[in-house]
Amino acid sequence: MYEMKKLRLNSIREYSIFLWLVLIAIFLITSTVIYQNTKEDQNLKIKSAIGNIYLKKIFKEITNNLEPRYTTFNYISKAGDTHQSIINNLNVEESERKILLNSILKEKSLKVLRINQKFTFKFDNLSDQKIIEFRIQTDKKNELWFYRPLGKIEFMTKKVTKNFTKNIVYKETIIMTSLYESAINLGIKPNVIIEFARLYGFQVDFQRDVWKNDSFQIIYEEYINEDKKVVDTGEIIFANLNLQNNDLQLYKYEYEKDKIDYFDENGKSIKKTLMKTPINGARLSSPYGNRKHPILGYTKMHTGTDFAAPTGTPIMASGDGKVTKAGWCGGGGNCVKIKHNNTYQTVYAHMSKFGRGIKKGVRVKQGQIIGYVGSTGLSTGPHLHYEVIENGRKINSQKLKLPSGKVLKGNERKNFELSKIKIDVLKSNLISKIN
Repeated sequence: MYEMKKLRLNSIREYSIFLWLVLIAIFLITSTVIYQNTKEDQNLKIKSAIGNIYLKKIFKEITNNLEPRYTTFNYISKAGDTHQSIINNLNVEESERKILLNSILKEKSLKVLRINQKFTFKFDNLSDQKIIEFRIQTDKKNELWFYRPLGKIEFMTKKVTKNFTKNIVYKETIIMTSLYESAINLGIKPNVIIEFARLYGFQVDFQRDVWKNDSFQIIYEEYINEDKKVVDTGEIIFANLNLQNNDLQLYKYEYEKDKIDYFDENGKSIKKTLMKTPINGARLSSPYGNRKHPILGYTKMHTGTDFAAPTGTPIMASGDGKVTKAGWCGGGGNCVKIKHNNTYQTVYAHMSKFGRGIKKGVRVKQGQIIGYVGSTGLSTGPHLHYEVIENGRKINSQKLKLPSGKVLKGNERKNFELSKIKIDVLKSNLISKIN
């Protein structure tokens, strides 16, 4: 009897445990369902609130009225700009403008403002001193960073060099049509071609002296960014122009600190007082001397040399000097006059437009672009009228015998010979890589 009761009691305990487990399971399931339903209701309410048109309007109104704390202003300098005019256009207090301008003027590398220099100003719209930093691009590879240390009003400066890789490039080809077209087909940048033409402009007339099947070689620098793109080109290191089997070799050489020129294989500078022709790829259309004027109809003295070329062809300053006129010259149309020294002046007429920054009073370098071929004034077609004035008298520029530049002697010549050998070895190595 006692055993029967004991078995019955154990059986009830087992059933009660099972029952509790079932009840717990039912409770958990019910709780989960209620939670899910509640969560869905909450999501629906949130979506409904977000979709409410009035809430949308309020949110839009608030965000429209919010201004970012930090903003950036970029500016590219143009002809006629000064550092002060750029600073005056910034929306800052006069006291801050003075600080900015003084910081710029302290830097010797910024003494001359060039066209196309990039300025980047960073504003803190919650600060009393609005501009917290700014950058000025000194060239394509470098910029000056102006920044304010914490708690300071004055700016500190730091030179920043961009992460470019310099490559030494060798190119050569046979000229089939023109030097310019042959160089472009090789992938040489136009500014390198212009510099190449400028170097030889003292002794070569590219219209008449360069023939089909002549050739050239060139070694120059180019700068590559992280995307493997050419972002800039540097100096020409070596050039050779072979005209009718006659080599005209030029070597870059620093004969004094920061004084660089190009010398032939005998150590003679190719630089002369004036270039032979101030334009490349042009045809001599009217020489110096008496001629029947194409518009006026009567014979008169033609005191210059005319070079026919397409409209827009660059015109170069034939020598270093100061622009004494850049404007309208009557029958000469748009013209530029340059005084080179006490002996020589040059005139360039019938331009379509002037080069950037070319105006009365500015100094120009030999080979610098001062304008572009046009047909302004008394002209029957696009051409350059070029005059050379010697001691106040107009002379024939094509017969002008000009003094040569520097000749290296003594230790200078020995150092040049060593430099020339290094360049010749460099050229051989570059050629071997191509082959």
